[in-house]
Amino acid sequence: MKRELRLIDLTFAIVSGIIGSSWLLASQVAANMAGPSAIISWVIGGVAICLLALTYAELGSMLPEPGGSVRYPQYSHGSLVSFVIGWGAWLSWVTTPPAEAEAITQYANTYVHHLYNTQTGLLTFRGLLMSAVLTAAFALINYYGVRLFARVNTALTFFKFIVPALTAVLLIAAGFHKGNFSHYGGFFPHGIQATLMAIGSCGIIFALQGFRQAIELSGEARNPQRDVARATVLGVAICVVIYIILQFAFIGALAPADIIKGWGGLSMSAPFAQLAVALNLGWLAILLRVDAWVSPSGTGLVFTATTARGIFAMAENGYLPKGLMKIHPRWKIPANAILFNLIIGLLCLAPFSSWSKLIGFISVTGVISYLLGPVAASVLRRTAPDLPRPIRIGGLSLIAPLAFIVAGLIVYWTGWPSTLYALGAVVAGLLIYFYYFFRGSFEVRHVRSGIWLMVYLVAIIFCSYIGDKSFGGKGLLKFPGDTLVVAALSIAAYYWGVLTGYETGDIKEVVDETAPSGAHALS
Repeated sequence: MKRELRLIDLTFAIVSGIIGSSWLLASQVAANMAGPSAIISWVIGGVAICLLALTYAELGSMLPEPGGSVRYPQYSHGSLVSFVIGWGAWLSWVTTPPAEAEAITQYANTYVHHLYNTQTGLLTFRGLLMSAVLTAAFALINYYGVRLFARVNTALTFFKFIVPALTAVLLIAAGFHKGNFSHYGGFFPHGIQATLMAIGSCGIIFALQGFRQAIELSGEARNPQRDVARATVLGVAICVVIYIILQFAFIGALAPADIIKGWGGLSMSAPFAQLAVALNLGWLAILLRVDAWVSPSGTGLVFTATTARGIFAMAENGYLPKGLMKIHPRWKIPANAILFNLIIGLLCLAPFSSWSKLIGFISVTGVISYLLGPVAASVLRRTAPDLPRPIRIGGLSLIAPLAFIVAGLIVYWTGWPSTLYALGAVVAGLLIYFYYFFRGSFEVRHVRSGIWLMVYLVAIIFCSYIGDKSFGGKGLLKFPGDTLVVAALSIAAYYWGVLTGYETGDIKEVVDETAPSGAHALS
């Protein structure tokens, strides 16, 4: 593939991947569930993603290649763990462009009628058709090369960055009600459990999962060893700050009459645009309706690009047909992977016919795909100590387990039955893996090295089922005991995973081909 992406392109790929439909819709959805404490939800989600991003920054600068997050588990544990992570990532990524298309369509319903049914909360047939056209457009732009993708995405991201920041500042300046943070049930109107549940189920993690875009595109970066880590840290920091300020501005800008009946009664089809109108900022409302096209489109473009690289990496690992590795002779992109993902994305539109239906599923599968970053980074410190690390994260022995634990907790906090649907889909994907396994494609040691992850996922599903009723469970395991149990399971799983990692054949090849060089610490 062509190495044409600069630091600004990689950073903007992250910003564009994170600032999409969630900035337009998630502040209201999170406030519905958690009230003012939704600000805390964004802080916790941001800290979790930053911890994970640090581990991926080291991996991305050390092993820059297309679909990197799918390849790292292959280097540390072999094919079973790599398949589970890759499958979870793909489930999350392939449904994101359709979700962004649905967000555009839903917002468009305010001026192009009969796209969205406000009574059922679902898109109409006309709305689904429009979403399908948009999903296809994301794929078409990506098909004509990474340079066109980068130019279009970078231009869109300037707009996407400015509009949310401007919106937050203007809403705070034009009409801010301090009482919204203490009245109407207080800062935690629905309890701390609702604050935690909002992280995974209200679009927060759905938004922040875009942090890995630079890593997935690292194989096409001009200077990956220098730029991948910088873009990852910079992009995540920018977006987390913007989202926290947006949530703060949204809560403060609400008129008391909007929340007099409680936070759960908030119901605006275009939240920030309607607040702008109420505050006599009509020009801002127009700008927001334009951004309702731009922001989700940028995210749809980015995820269409990175999902294709993920499928490319899965085929390279040997558990999908090799035809998905085909590179277009002229445009130098994984053409078959883009077309394959387009077909699957279009098929997802009918059963998930609204933005809100998709985000819980995407969040859980996305977090599952993050889990191996901390584990792989720790394992490779042991099995490939001499591999050049342009970025060497200081305090990894503390950061890695903490990142793993927080990721596991977010999966649990998303709540039953979302955990069942998402984790069940990940486990069901093992049928594909064992099809190739019994054909002799993989080593038995790969299975032994991956048992820990299977046990952990099943344990999370079981804990979610018997967990606190506030998280949708049966109430056999009460809060905060349920959270402590999941944290303990996560600690055990992390160290089990680190112990079962080994010097795989794949990492031996990389070490043999790479001359050792110096590294510097990032602390």
